[in-house]
Amino acid sequence: MSTPHRLVPLLEQFDFAYERLVGRLAGPHMDSGNGTLVDVTPMTDEEYLWEPVPDCWSVRRRTDGPGPRATLLIGAGDWGRDTAAPPHPVPPPFTTIAWRLSHLSELLTLRADHTGGTRSLTRDDYRTSGDAAGAIAELTAGATAWRKALTGLDDTALDTVGYCTYPHGSDPENPFIDIVWWVNQELLHHGAEIALLRDLYRTTRTAATGAS
Repeated sequence: MSTPHRLVPLLEQFDFAYERLVGRLAGPHMDSGNGTLVDVTPMTDEEYLWEPVPDCWSVRRRTDGPGPRATLLIGAGDWGRDTAAPPHPVPPPFTTIAWRLSHLSELLTLRADHTGGTRSLTRDDYRTSGDAAGAIAELTAGATAWRKALTGLDDTALDTVGYCTYPHGSDPENPFIDIVWWVNQELLHHGAEIALLRDLYRTTRTAATGAS
């Protein structure tokens, strides 16, 4: 089955954004955007959990409990992601690289499941990693699962309202092509946020040590 014409550019955009983000996190190189390779220092555990301002939301050991203004640690396993029942705090807490990666990877994993999997996974089933390498592996697994869920779709599926039953968004009310666009938007904007935090971390550490 050929890929519907209107899905092709969305798939290409997703692939480029994902590969660029993983390169930005894990190195050894990343595409600068024009095909030039830029050297990348892989993200460390310290950077992954870095809290650049007071009262950040992050991922934490379950035994430590939730962070400031959070009421629970969502997910399964020894680590969870700070959150609070609605209404969420206003203004929203600043979130760490760890929080943003966990959110993005969970979104990809659950949407993949609610598109072409069991359609049963919840946020309580998702396991968040407490280290950088594990988080990058989770991102890769989530992106791979989502990409697989898009393989073999036809125009009828793209136009079907509620084709994805992901329960934490507008998926049950929107045509699936709109959800594919939205997932790309999530990857692009969270990827940009994470890249900026990497730059801030590097700059602050360089200034603190006086290195050139």
